[in-house]
Amino acid sequence: MTRRGSWWAFAGTAAIVGALTGVAAATFRIALSWLTSRRGQVIDWSHGHWWAPPLFVAGCALATTIAAGLVHRVEPHAEGSGIPRVEAVVEGRAAPGRFRIFPVKYVGGLLSMGAGLALGREGPSVQMGGNIAVMVSTLTRRHGEQLRLLVAGGAAAGLATAFNAPIAGGVFVLEELLKRFDPKATVATLTASAAGFASAHLLVHSDTTFHVARLGEPRLAQAGWVALAGLLCGGAAVAYNRTVMRALHAADTSSWPVELRAAVIGALIGAIALMKPQLVGGGDNLTQQALLGSGALVGVLGVLALRWVLGAVSYAAGTPGGLFAPMLVLGTHLGLAVGIVARAVDPNSPPPAALALIGMAAFFAASVHAPVTAIVLASEMTGTTSQLAPTLGACAIAMTLALAMRQEGIYDLLTTRAARAARENQLTQNAS
Repeated sequence: MTRRGSWWAFAGTAAIVGALTGVAAATFRIALSWLTSRRGQVIDWSHGHWWAPPLFVAGCALATTIAAGLVHRVEPHAEGSGIPRVEAVVEGRAAPGRFRIFPVKYVGGLLSMGAGLALGREGPSVQMGGNIAVMVSTLTRRHGEQLRLLVAGGAAAGLATAFNAPIAGGVFVLEELLKRFDPKATVATLTASAAGFASAHLLVHSDTTFHVARLGEPRLAQAGWVALAGLLCGGAAVAYNRTVMRALHAADTSSWPVELRAAVIGALIGAIALMKPQLVGGGDNLTQQALLGSGALVGVLGVLALRWVLGAVSYAAGTPGGLFAPMLVLGTHLGLAVGIVARAVDPNSPPPAALALIGMAAFFAASVHAPVTAIVLASEMTGTTSQLAPTLGACAIAMTLALAMRQEGIYDLLTTRAARAARENQLTQNAS
């Protein structure tokens, strides 16, 4: 085959990976939306029957237990977000993994997030895309670098479908997973991302994930508030990364059985859901509310504190589920809090909704160490470009603070943990 022909064949394979990933991620998204809706209906119904709330809590505990059991006993590499595992494969630090990652991630993700754990759908979508790439690569006999690039392409398609953000999907993989923009990597990620977005469009709408009211053009006089938001988001992102890693360390060193730990966390989430159903789950509803600029300061800070704890605790349950969506909740609410204070003391300050949008990007940039992805993702998910300049500035400040505090990106930390777990798992398999 000629070099030109090999390029077309590789691009075609990437398109197949993307299209299959788009369908898988779209059906996952539809099923999760259905489960979330049914959870709300069951909660409403349970308030009319004295015996129903304990059963609901038990159901959440059972679903989380099954999800954790699937991971622990069937496919350990399906734990958590999946993005660190994909990153380890792309970097060549871990083997591609078995095909059963896909069904465990799919079913386990629906169980855990359907039960209300504060986890995002993007992580499972990314890892399912990576695993689909492994399947296609095996069938087409692509190995080594080409396999790793196709895994990256599948990851891009998964993220593009999860958030209706095809450009951010490709940019995230190039900036965070591959950390380079060479021609082959660009072909794989952008082709797969576009194909995934197109195939998903057959099943789900392609509107923006969040809606933001029209925001006025930013002014230089507002730069101080933007800088403050960037500083707070940078410091908070560093603290949140450490909180997540400490929660995982506590889980890794716990003497409790995995399933028991998951059951307790599931029961806790179920109890909270009975009292405040809007506070559990991925949190897209909370992010949307913050982006509208609504809320009182005490309430906003309360949501921020509760979701901070729920995000780390949910991730430590050992079930499939991502970090993206929970981080968006924290970033928007921190930015919104700054906006509420700013509006109270300075009538010329940026609108609270604008600072919520800026906070979303700045928190993500500092936590993940992917500022370009943060800016593109915030713009694509909201369809808003008027705040690009202040968002860029806030992301730069937040990222600089995170680097000055010598904090690694959350996925770099988790990738190291995933690579270590993969080596330990391989040694265990070899010994047996």
